[in-house]
Amino acid sequence: MIAVIMRISFLALLMAGLGTNISCNSNGEANSQTETPTASDNRVEPPPENNDVSDLPGTGSIIIDHENTNLAMVPLKWINKAKSELHIAYGHTSHGSQITTGMAGLINFANAPNGGSTYRWNNGGSDNALDLRDSPFSGASDLGNPNRTAWADATRNYLNGHPEINVIMWSWCGQANGTEEEIDLYLDLMSDLEEDYPGVMFVYMTGHTDGTGLNGNLHQRNTQIREFCEANGKILFDFEDIESYDPDGEYYGDLNVTDSCNYNGGNWAVEWQESHTKGVDWYDCLSAHSEPLNSNQKAYAAWWLWARLAGWDGN
Repeated sequence: MIAVIMRISFLALLMAGLGTNISCNSNGEANSQTETPTASDNRVEPPPENNDVSDLPGTGSIIIDHENTNLAMVPLKWINKAKSELHIAYGHTSHGSQITTGMAGLINFANAPNGGSTYRWNNGGSDNALDLRDSPFSGASDLGNPNRTAWADATRNYLNGHPEINVIMWSWCGQANGTEEEIDLYLDLMSDLEEDYPGVMFVYMTGHTDGTGLNGNLHQRNTQIREFCEANGKILFDFEDIESYDPDGEYYGDLNVTDSCNYNGGNWAVEWQESHTKGVDWYDCLSAHSEPLNSNQKAYAAWWLWARLAGWDGN
């Protein structure tokens, strides 16, 4: 009898313990601003239920960078699993749209591995497509617009109304070039969301290149984000790293590369496109502030990310 009582007490204690793209300028300021809301001082309570995705990624970091742009290496099995299991909400303005316009162009790329239609996506995931909600949030446009905290409140509000969402991703539009304290605020807000919504995978992101090079503040702030993610088992889409390399692995980050792919001596995307065949080696697509190849690379990396979040180990 005593053993039964002790077992019931232990179980009780255990249960108690579970508990519309906006263009932005080079400074990351939106060209069309609305009145800046004041971030709530009180947290919005998470919904009582959320999806259990604990069996998807492992506990280690998932870092998506230029080494994850070979789409042919992503098994079709995991592409399909991502389409069947992931429900993604992605907030961004113009720079962040490079991912989604690249993904849209990929659908019509005849030379895509497994055929372009394999990579279809839409709002809701109908017709065997990936469920990707493109800029569905109210009250914030990206990680710095209208301020550096509104996106977190917008995320909470959206998750509370859409408990099926199990992936959240936001991008910068220049504002990653801030202070160390401002990036700490971003990391703290992301960590708070992870704690309050344990069934959701939150994707961190670095900011786009701006021509200030390896000694510039932007690269230092991106390194701050990158090192935090590596040290704390986070998920990172390394926007800066992806646009610092061409598809052959040539590095331009030490040559003051910019978001347009310009560097000291040329433009790596234009050069690669001109020496390769469009429709075979690369595809045309919209690419805000940049060249199509940049969005190609980010689309490939995005599908690598979705597969990893669906459980693929990357090998």
